[in-house]
Order: sequence, then structure tokens, then C-alpha cells
Amino acid sequence: MIYLIALAFIGGAGLLLFMLREAFADRIIYKELFFPEFPESFGEIKVFFISDIHRRTVSDSIIAEIKERKPDLVIIGGDLLEKGVSFDRVKKNLLGLKECGPVYFVWGNNDYEADYHLLDALLLDCGVKILDNTARSFESDEGERFVLLGTDDLSKERDRLDLALEDAGPGGFRVLVSHDPRIINSIKKEQNIHLVLSGHTHGGQIHIFGFSPYEKGRIKELPQTTILISNGYGTTGMPLRLGAKSETHLLTLKKLRNEAAK
Repeated sequence: MIYLIALAFIGGAGLLLFMLREAFADRIIYKELFFPEFPESFGEIKVFFISDIHRRTVSDSIIAEIKERKPDLVIIGGDLLEKGVSFDRVKKNLLGLKECGPVYFVWGNNDYEADYHLLDALLLDCGVKILDNTARSFESDEGERFVLLGTDDLSKERDRLDLALEDAGPGGFRVLVSHDPRIINSIKKEQNIHLVLSGHTHGGQIHIFGFSPYEKGRIKELPQTTILISNGYGTTGMPLRLGAKSETHLLTLKKLRNEAAK
């Protein structure tokens, strides 16, 4: 009996350490995404996407690796912080990410747990561009457009996709950033939103016997769009993960050619 208890204790301690390691992993997932509508004159666009930072400090190793890759855009997909996180830590994260490229931010539900007026001021002070039901357009020398849209948090009923689309103007290759992936229920195919970047669910964070309230993060092709749902970088509640390892993403967007489709 003593041996069984000892084995159970060792096994439990080992599982706990594994879950801690999964929660504090510094992982970058590299992915090339091809779209027939992607504007050829841009060549490619590299996007670093990080969501659900919460209480974590973005590691120097991730900052160094992403800086070396020179992304065109750095996007924070909401939940930059939560209640109890110091603004000093938030500022350190923002300045580190800003070393990698121009930073864009959408609001998540936990961002509103802090004094969001102060957070808004800090974002602006650090040169971070806030996409709150707005859009930013980039035009190539040939006149083709790449449009980045962002909605405010859906769970707080602050999302206005219609305003972001109005701000985007007609045409262009459109990437929408929304903290909550349920935004897909508001998207119609004729709106020509080609890619959605989201987080919020933490990929379920902890899967017991493979089950969790939310599915693991992944890229899904839907009739109306393609969506990336990230496991996220941080955790909420217990700093533990099982079956949904911490992750960030470096996406390279390119035009789909015949050879890419083979």
C-alpha cells in the first residue's frame, strides 16, 4: 500500500510539473498560408500573432527569434493582461514586441478587468495601434490593398464588425482580428474576410482524458472564411496546461499558385 501511495504521489507530481512546463512553454508555430485572392504585388506578408498573454512576460528568446524573422505586423489578439497584472509588466511586454515590428492590438474580455482607460493610454504611449471596430489599409505601388480589421470584445457586446467593414472600404485582401472566435457567426462570405485571427479559448487549456469545453487551437477552413484559433501564450486561473500547449504564431501569407496547390 505504501508503495502504491508513493507511486501515485510521484506520478501526480510528475504530471503537475509537465502541466507547468506546457503552460510556460515558449513556442512559435510557423505556418505558410496560401490564398488565391492574396495581392501578388505584396509578395508575402509575415504576421506574428500572440494572444492571451495574461500574467506572463514574453520571453527574451521569443522576442529575439521574431526580431530575426522581421515580421511586417505584430498582432496582439486580446487579453494582454488580467486583474492584478502590473502596468510595468504590460509595458515591458509591449516594448519587447515593438522591437519586432509595428504592433496592433484588439481588446479581450480580461483587458477590461484593469483600468482600461489607463491601458488605452499606455498602448498609445507605446505606439501600439488599437483596432477597436476599425481597420488599417496598406497599399502597394501597383494599387493593390491589404486590409487589417479588428473588432472590440464580443463577450462584452462591444464588437461592431459592421463599423470595421465600413472603415475598411471596398475590396482588398482582408484579415480580421477578434479576440473571441465566435465572431465567425457574424461573418458572411460576401464580406470577403479571407482570414480571422483569434484566441480566447486557450485551446481548452486543460484536457482530461482528451476532453475539454473547448477544442485545441488550430486553423480551420470554413465556408465563409479561414480562422486561426490559438491556444494562446498565457493561462487564466491555474497556471497549468494539458493537451493545449502554450503557443504563438508566425504566419506567412502568400498568393496561391498552381504549384502551391499541388
